Amino acid sequence: MKEKPVRLAIAPIAWTNDDLPELGGGNTFEQCISEMALAGFEGSEVGNKYPRDPAVLKHYLDLRGLTICNAWFSSFLTTAPYAEVEKSFLSHRDFLHAVGARVIGAAEQGHSVQGKQDVPVLEGKPRFSEEEWKRLADGLNRLGERAKEKDMTLTYHHHMGTGVQTSEEIDRLMEMTDPGRLSLLYDTGHLVFSGEDYQAVLKRHLARVRHVHLKDVRRPVLDRAKAEKLSFLAAVKAGVFTVPGDGSIDFSPVFQMLKTGNYRGWMVVEAEQDPGVANPFEYALKARRFIREKAGL
Repeated sequence: MKEKPVRLAIAPIAWTNDDLPELGGGNTFEQCISEMALAGFEGSEVGNKYPRDPAVLKHYLDLRGLTICNAWFSSFLTTAPYAEVEKSFLSHRDFLHAVGARVIGAAEQGHSVQGKQDVPVLEGKPRFSEEEWKRLADGLNRLGERAKEKDMTLTYHHHMGTGVQTSEEIDRLMEMTDPGRLSLLYDTGHLVFSGEDYQAVLKRHLARVRHVHLKDVRRPVLDRAKAEKLSFLAAVKAGVFTVPGDGSIDFSPVFQMLKTGNYRGWMVVEAEQDPGVANPFEYALKARRFIREKAGL
């Protein structure tokens, strides 16, 4: 992949968790981005401790040779008026554009259980009605058009505990939306957690993948999460996710498909763990070594 314009980033969620603020509560923004750069990454997504003033954020990042590649956007297209969602989206879009990102990662949060600690994530996930599917697809197409106004790409992040989690749901969303206005954020860990064939999903939708999250899964913890019907956040705290090369996923086919498919964009290590148990810097180093060895980056 050395000749391909693929760049590596890491998400701050390993240092400070947006959904579980008690995880990494004592870790500072400066520590997070300094350790990212020291581990050999050149990009970051946005965490809850990052400055919201673009000039301030860029100053801190520029000093470390980092850039923002993407940031999560929670859409509520199935449960809120489109105008309300668009207003929030435009603010998010403009912030990301100002700090140099050209990708926006959206995930529909209407009826989501990903943040509910007392709801089993596999059994409790929402399932959209026909009308909700239509509202979601139409809304994403419209938001994608607004992203294009800034020469940005809207990607959809399939996620545990949401209405777009399974292979079937990803397929349906891709079929219902315009490839020119909505792309796919491909996440290995969420597919494996959901019991899907992560290689088949990538092969089927490779042409629409514009952002990649590299996340590994600890199989014993996943088996426990299923047996005990854990919520998504309980599974995260138990250690279901880890960095590439530290779990059960075979990443070689993923890297090969991205290479042969001429993937251009960011690959992001995004493996939320308890930083009090899994030292973020040490795991960042482990991920960087693994990607260098297996993908040639």
